[in-house]
Amino acid sequence: MAVISITTTQNIALEYDLASLGERIVATIIDLVIMGAYLFLITMVLSSSAGAFDNGAAWLYVFLFLPVAFYSLLSEQFFNGQTVGKRVMGIKVISLNGNQASFGQYLTRWLFRLVDMWLFGFVLATIMVAVTERHQRIGDLIAGTVLVKTKPRSALQQTLYTPVADTNYTANYPEVINLRDSDMQLVKEVLINVQKTGNTMLALQMMRKIEAVLNIQSKHAEPVNFLYAILSDYNHLTAKL
Repeated sequence: MAVISITTTQNIALEYDLASLGERIVATIIDLVIMGAYLFLITMVLSSSAGAFDNGAAWLYVFLFLPVAFYSLLSEQFFNGQTVGKRVMGIKVISLNGNQASFGQYLTRWLFRLVDMWLFGFVLATIMVAVTERHQRIGDLIAGTVLVKTKPRSALQQTLYTPVADTNYTANYPEVINLRDSDMQLVKEVLINVQKTGNTMLALQMMRKIEAVLNIQSKHAEPVNFLYAILSDYNHLTAKL
């Protein structure tokens, strides 16, 4: 399985499993089916209501077809790097610095779909993904993005995403409320990487960063336990807001 190592803006090196060519193809097919179904329905509606769109209402035809043109761009922008097809396949677009891609990066990928896919019937995109080290098409290379898997191992996923159920729970680090959801996502990714690679230095680096940002001192001897406590505290405190 192809893996990419990305150093985040917090100088923490994380490893991601790259999306395979097959997963990207299936995701694209799913998206094409969705767009095709939309076009079919719109065409049927316009055909049955042709008279209603006469007298200078040609702009309405353009407006109704815009969702297909901007489907991938808007989906990736508003759904954290995923279209419906990508979500089904458990993959997403991220920046090469490990962060969520910017709108400019999504826009670049979208613009180069014309070259990667439509002008060459998807052949160029398929070849580029197959032969490049990071499985990138031209749009990814220019935008500085890559597609990675989003699904962590099930046992760890349950631990990371399950809210604290104990009503008598007391937060170890109440200062964690000053962090953001994106910070917690990074903590989760660090824990996933520690489990996959066994590199506990990642957890230590993350712990030091959080201590410095929140001006706190860890009460836990093991950095991994500290990160789990931070997640639990954050889930508990934000659930009360």
